[in-house]
Amino acid sequence: MASYTPPVKDLQFVLHELLNISSSDIPGFGDLEPEFTAAVIDEAGKLARDVVAPLNPVGDTQGCVLENGVVRTPEGFKAAFDEVRGGGWTALDLPEEYGGQAMPVLLNTAVGEMFSAANQAFTMYQGLTHGAATAILAHGTDAQKATYVPKMASCDWTGTMNLTEPHCGTDLGLMRTRAEPSDDGSYRLTGQKIFISAGEHDLTENIVHLVLARIPGGPEGIKGVSLFIVPKFLVNDDGSLGERNAVSCSKIEEKMGIHGNATCVMNYDGATGWLLGEKHKGMRAMFTMMNEARLGVGMQGLAQAEAAYQNALVYARERLQGRAVTGTENPDGPADPLIVHPDVRRMLLDQKSFVEGARAFLLWGAAMIDRSLRMGDEDAEGMISLLTPVIKGFLTDEGFDMTVLAQQVYGGHGYIEESGVSQYVRDARIAMIYEGANGVQALDLVGRKLAADGGKHIMAFFDMVKDFLKENEDDEALKADFLDPLKKASKDLQAAGMFFMQNGTKNPNAALAGSHDFLHLFGHVCLGLMWARMAKAARAALDGGAADTGFYEAKLATGRYYMARRLPATAMHLARIESGAAPVMDLDEALF
Repeated sequence: MASYTPPVKDLQFVLHELLNISSSDIPGFGDLEPEFTAAVIDEAGKLARDVVAPLNPVGDTQGCVLENGVVRTPEGFKAAFDEVRGGGWTALDLPEEYGGQAMPVLLNTAVGEMFSAANQAFTMYQGLTHGAATAILAHGTDAQKATYVPKMASCDWTGTMNLTEPHCGTDLGLMRTRAEPSDDGSYRLTGQKIFISAGEHDLTENIVHLVLARIPGGPEGIKGVSLFIVPKFLVNDDGSLGERNAVSCSKIEEKMGIHGNATCVMNYDGATGWLLGEKHKGMRAMFTMMNEARLGVGMQGLAQAEAAYQNALVYARERLQGRAVTGTENPDGPADPLIVHPDVRRMLLDQKSFVEGARAFLLWGAAMIDRSLRMGDEDAEGMISLLTPVIKGFLTDEGFDMTVLAQQVYGGHGYIEESGVSQYVRDARIAMIYEGANGVQALDLVGRKLAADGGKHIMAFFDMVKDFLKENEDDEALKADFLDPLKKASKDLQAAGMFFMQNGTKNPNAALAGSHDFLHLFGHVCLGLMWARMAKAARAALDGGAADTGFYEAKLATGRYYMARRLPATAMHLARIESGAAPVMDLDEALF
């Protein structure tokens, strides 16, 4: 049976030795002393390990059940949900005036990784609610904020996002759900939404749906879409719950994974809703939630990879199979453990080097969000906007691959449900699809983000890498293993960007055919930068006489593995990009 151990030591390393958060100029970061963050992370980790993780296989095997319009969540989910929200974990970084604790996004992200790794399906209920509350905070009226956000911050009420319809997913301009204005300022929404995570359940007394719909007479296409607040139960003036709204769940989808989260078909039959933000500006408001969700989904890719790796490592140490080719390693046993074999070590190191690099990348991104929000730093906002599709796309593509590698370590036992590792594969798979499929993330990166503000932010990224290399060029301990590989990979990224500039305008397909490879090339460079920085921090700790030498030596060895074995993939991606559109587009459609 699978288990989960919170990576407390590594989280602390990233926060304090890599990011040096307590000495940061970002308001609020000065309060994040190591003792404080350790207490928060340790407490959340215990809850994730002891309460949330044991329900992961329960949710997978029992799933959710629709009975007379009500969704019953798996056994134990309600009690665990009450314990999580009772501890204030659902509102860690929300404003104090609405019941939050006003902590940085960074700390909330560190905590969120542990909950997601412990039980992704369960954690989605609170994660989606956080995103919906954030959208209301950003675009709602004072009355809307006062009515909904405190209850959502505490998760007394949960929230959802309703975009997809049976005939349209990514192309939301094809949306048919309509919102007819009423005399009292509200709207009547009619239509059907599908793939709505946590659309109906028995965990809370109310569910606040954020729904995209068209107001009659508005512009065609995406420019005519508006966003509405549509609660399951209407809310009276005194804050109490009123009558049931005309919104219902007609079906729960049968899915490959995340069985413990109800993925619903939602019917709106003249349901009462209120405009959130401006008319016909619904995508602007929805993207407040979508951007947060995309970072959260990137975190899910990392989290499932971490949980799968932990279990694969235990199995590789315990499972006896064959003998090491260099001589017996376990003379008292009938065979040596799997971990002695080079190919098993390759799979484990692929996982370990990805997980630790991805964690650093994700938390670095979260710190940029805090800089943007707390300081109004437009450069930080531009950089995280550029990196959001990379975080979402690269971490979920690679995260899924790492769960498959973990399954491979188990051999045939990984294909048997009893081991539990197959659940990580199935749960991780959705992260590559929802909140914008990864192909769309790549198109967004190449088609929009690279050229944003005249290419200012991608140039700033290149400068960041160049500055790091220059600052450390005399460090012989880092040069061959870390700096030189990073420099080469960065040059591959620059060459890919140059190819797009020279060819993309006259032949857009030349850029778009290489968009997936560019996203992955960019992702590898980001993790290469993180590993170079972590190597510097680990070396400094060892030179300073750190007591836990094993941790830092492992960090350096793992980083060397990534730079030598994983980062060279940038050359492959560049070669694919420079092949242009022809290999992708030349085959006649009829000949497929």
